[in-house]
Amino acid sequence: MSESNTIAASTADQNGAVPGEPVKKDENSRRGNWGNQIEFVLTSVGYAVGLGNVWRFPYLCYRNGGGAFMLPYFIMLVFCGIPLFFLELSFGQFASLGCLGVWKISPMFKGVGYGMMVVSTYIGIYYNVVICIAFYYFFMSMTNLLPWTYCNNPWNTPDCSGVVDSSSYVNSSLANATSSLLTAMNRTKRTSPSEEYWKHYVLNISDDIGNFGEVRLPILGCLAVSWFVVFLCLIRGVKSSGKVVYFTATFPYVVLTILFIRGITLEGAFNGIKYYLTPQWQKVLDAKVWGDAASQIFYSLGCAWGGLITMASYNKFHNNCFRDSIIISVTNCATSVYAGFVIFSILGFMAHHLNVPVSEVADHGPGLAFVAYPEALTLLPISPLWSLLFFFMLILLGLGTQFCLLETLVTAIVDEIGTDWIIRNKTVVTLSVAVLGFLLGVPLTTQAGIYWLLLMDNYAASFSLVIISCIMCICIMYIYGHRNYFKDVEMMLGFPPPLFFRICWRFISPVIISFILIFTVIQYKPITYNDYVYPGWSLAIGFCMALSSVICIPIYALYKISRSPGATFKERLRYACRAHPKWGPALQEHRTGRYAPMATGPEDTAEARPLKEKEDLKEEPKEEKKEEISLTIQGSNGSTNTHNSPNPSA
Repeated sequence: MSESNTIAASTADQNGAVPGEPVKKDENSRRGNWGNQIEFVLTSVGYAVGLGNVWRFPYLCYRNGGGAFMLPYFIMLVFCGIPLFFLELSFGQFASLGCLGVWKISPMFKGVGYGMMVVSTYIGIYYNVVICIAFYYFFMSMTNLLPWTYCNNPWNTPDCSGVVDSSSYVNSSLANATSSLLTAMNRTKRTSPSEEYWKHYVLNISDDIGNFGEVRLPILGCLAVSWFVVFLCLIRGVKSSGKVVYFTATFPYVVLTILFIRGITLEGAFNGIKYYLTPQWQKVLDAKVWGDAASQIFYSLGCAWGGLITMASYNKFHNNCFRDSIIISVTNCATSVYAGFVIFSILGFMAHHLNVPVSEVADHGPGLAFVAYPEALTLLPISPLWSLLFFFMLILLGLGTQFCLLETLVTAIVDEIGTDWIIRNKTVVTLSVAVLGFLLGVPLTTQAGIYWLLLMDNYAASFSLVIISCIMCICIMYIYGHRNYFKDVEMMLGFPPPLFFRICWRFISPVIISFILIFTVIQYKPITYNDYVYPGWSLAIGFCMALSSVICIPIYALYKISRSPGATFKERLRYACRAHPKWGPALQEHRTGRYAPMATGPEDTAEARPLKEKEDLKEEPKEEKKEEISLTIQGSNGSTNTHNSPNPSA
């Protein structure tokens, strides 16, 4: 009895709890843990399932030939997305550190972590602008009549044609209805009132990316509201955000289902769904389609953003992150396809009403969610109510991702500084990052803001994600060593990674990503927005944004090599690639086997102990083995496992 008390007291001391008191619920009291694994799964689902599932995935299908996009999308998912998702979760969970701290595995590659921070910064800036526009539509829906229902507003043009007959409106005169009908007969190009509301009223879009015009004060106010909400939900880190996701990660599915049922009952909906599912196989030969598929996988699953590493770092050490990665990835992709049915059923209806092909119905980009969806909402009974629900759903989808983006930056800063003061005052860091993000987002609320938003979306979160993921995979598998990492995962989960994932990590994923990157560069085409062609200087800025995250990798590598000891460059390079002595599980109780403390020279670090030490471990005293066996570990499901008898079915 006394021996067990001694072990409990020792464990409590290692976790930061006061000796003699019950062990705290958090396994890692210094950083904290999720309240339970449901919070982690829901947060990760909220992180992966975001606005991109509504306006990016259907938009990419629409741009890349409907169902033809499904083939490269699911190939990229199976061979790149899910394996990299599992890799990042296991990476962060094993070290219990954010996207900077985990690179103790190979300090020379810490620039990958800085690249992830840069990418998360860019995405966090413009992502919250999209959320703030959803807030704006939400507030404008608090009325008896949605302002984008009819074409009789000051911002409408003669080309406007609504899906709701304006002659049925009590304030519309017979003369206006007759005039509208005669005008429509002579029209060659028709636009919906929701599209004109988006362009001419909400954005009041300028004619050039350099013509900023004025700041749209309503959008600016909504941006402040959006950042304030994000800060409040993260005021206590994962402890507060973990409770919020019970609602933010589940409620969107209720609204999607309502809209899907309404959408498939509309006339012409079948044509839209047919366009969504029917593949145009000639598109498969276009490398840009494959590039978009790869980018969408990284964008949607959140690979290379640093968020997956950060969220997993708050897991308990023996959590089954393999199971979590499958659940989250499948849920995310199913949601993308589901949202596509909702979008295309509505596009089919609008195309049928306007008597135009499906491909000519809506704009590219995020405007799809603010054009097609609002148009459909005018057809629903009590349309303002459904509009409130829909845009509330968009807000929740966006916030789920934004939570993790902000937490990624905050965790990286706190882990990097690592002092007691910064840990106690983590809220101050969160507030500072939120204020800075708001200020950097102000230019996107101007009349040229949509041009800059699309520029950031196309360059800041595109091929740079592919490069970062590829380098991360190569570093872990070939610099640190695949055998080392496989043993780390086995020590953490109780079973080694499945053979398919080991093959993907080592060969398939890096090769596919490399070829996708090459073909994407070869077939690069400058972006456009409707008929607007971006000037050369703006594209140069876009490339600078893309390179700013990637350039962190070689710059930090050269810096680390120059600061490493050694007489020759080769010695410095070898030292910079070695794992840091502190690499490994964060808590002392989990540092067993080759991570166990050893009273030897400074060169005896984790990376310096070869795998043949397994033979040395056999010669350890039996008493030490007995102590190791006596230490029990509580898994994520509440079961108890031992170090020396891992359960593959855990």
